[in-house]
Amino acid sequence: MGSSLKVPANPPKVTPPGGPPSEVEHIKRGSEYLRGTIYDALRDRITGSIPEDDNRLLKFHGSYMQDDRDQRNEREKKKLEPAYQFMLRVLAPGGVASPEQYLVLDNLARLYGNDTLRLTTRQSFQLHGIVKWNLQETIREVNDALMTTRAACGDVNRNVMCNPNPYQSDIHTEVYGWTRAISNHLSPRTPAYHEIWINDEKVVDSLQGKLVEPIYGPAYLPRKFKIGMAVPPSNDIDVFSQDLGFIAIIEDGELKGFNVAVGGGMGMTHSDTTTYPQLSQVIGFCLPDQVIEVAEKTVLIQRDYGNRSVRKNARFKYTIDRYGYDWFISQLHDRLGWELDRARPYYFEHHGDRYGWVKGSNNQWHLTLFIMNGRIKDQEGYLLMTGLREIAKIHKGDFRLTGNQNLIITNVSSTDKGKVMRLVEKYGLSDGYQQSALRRNAMSCVSLPTCGLAMAEAERYLPALLEKIETVLDDAGLHEEEIVIRMTGCPNGCARPVLGEIAMIGKSPGKYNLYMGAGFAGERMSKLYRESLNEAEILGELTPIIHRYANERNPGEHFGDFVIRTGYVREVRSGLDFHD
Repeated sequence: MGSSLKVPANPPKVTPPGGPPSEVEHIKRGSEYLRGTIYDALRDRITGSIPEDDNRLLKFHGSYMQDDRDQRNEREKKKLEPAYQFMLRVLAPGGVASPEQYLVLDNLARLYGNDTLRLTTRQSFQLHGIVKWNLQETIREVNDALMTTRAACGDVNRNVMCNPNPYQSDIHTEVYGWTRAISNHLSPRTPAYHEIWINDEKVVDSLQGKLVEPIYGPAYLPRKFKIGMAVPPSNDIDVFSQDLGFIAIIEDGELKGFNVAVGGGMGMTHSDTTTYPQLSQVIGFCLPDQVIEVAEKTVLIQRDYGNRSVRKNARFKYTIDRYGYDWFISQLHDRLGWELDRARPYYFEHHGDRYGWVKGSNNQWHLTLFIMNGRIKDQEGYLLMTGLREIAKIHKGDFRLTGNQNLIITNVSSTDKGKVMRLVEKYGLSDGYQQSALRRNAMSCVSLPTCGLAMAEAERYLPALLEKIETVLDDAGLHEEEIVIRMTGCPNGCARPVLGEIAMIGKSPGKYNLYMGAGFAGERMSKLYRESLNEAEILGELTPIIHRYANERNPGEHFGDFVIRTGYVREVRSGLDFHD
């Protein structure tokens, strides 16, 4: 893959979209740089909730207020307020955490959370079930472990992703360094985070008019912004789904620089054709020491030209599609004061994980474990949480989270490999990656019962549906066929569903839209095949297609390529064609 940079001549001058600022824009501007009344709301003992304006701001601090939707009706009958709780997301640039940090999160999950940890599709950790009275202490302990929840959510740059690439450890180390550097550079500068959560000191002096946020300004970005760094041949961070992607160019074993891709994003709204998922496009190449400047200037362009009136059209992909790539490249070059070079050749083979033990170029061992839907918990016969805790106690390397919600125990010496393996066997942790190929390539969002946007089940339901699809695959002789399958409870795209060769997006309780046709390496999106299907209808549609795939596929042909070649769906490489 690769492309030539087109340098525009006389690009059109544009102005940001008109219209009154959205309600969220007013909240941000009036918040005194993300303070709002969060400090006081946390001390209100009358309710387990916080005001909605503060909930909007809380996202910038790494948390969402939620409630247990399974309990809503029963609590309403008893005239009780909803079972409010808070999800807390911990930033982990590149998905890397030390064993000591992992043990802190494990302890917090059991002390204040719901006895589980969740690995996100952006290589972050999530804690669920934290009540308001414990939120400040939880964040303080995260900070004490040299981690943060700041900017894990909100209208800022989110967790910067990085390909774990354990078999190229020296390259990963270099790319990971740039990942952390970008993350640090784009981190919000407001002191509100430490005032509220760490220092426990309410500051009343106004900061309006002062240069508190040199990059973001008082209103921050129009919407969230996502950056990822991929190391070919693996695209396990789905680099084309990112607002801004950097694709490592390796020549003669050395990192020469990065191809720059802009304009990706997965979210949409059902039945609204003005919204759509989009894949980024490669626009050029930069040297390693230029990536921070490219990232900053790209964020500044979105800050200045993104839609602040209609939030569902405020992501960077819409800014790019509204004004065009010629305009964006000209803007970027003008702000940089120099031009990107032409994109260099690269090639992606897949966007999944490779399980089991591999030996890296640094002669250290790395073990990739399959974590179903990223949920780390103990259950009968499979003590995953306990097993990882015991490994963390003896491990001298680090933990890396993948973009597919899995976990890698990295940098294990040959001397310590036996100790780790004995714990893996004791707690049955290798059982995960001995599942079917379909299950190993599956991913879902959290959805019900805690996500307020969920229209249907995802995490809790996907394993049961997979079991039924696995039966179909077994009957067709495809038990070990690699097919990427994803499910979300709504169309917001948290598990990047349209990059699944088979994808189900929740439409209503028990009903899903079925999509097919994504590229195995994440370079093409799925296309809507059937709407509002229940389980029986999903299986009824997939069964004959799977059997035909088994009988008629070309050598090496992936499922997504097959359903396009045989006319089930049309190829989609741009969101502008997604609804056609």
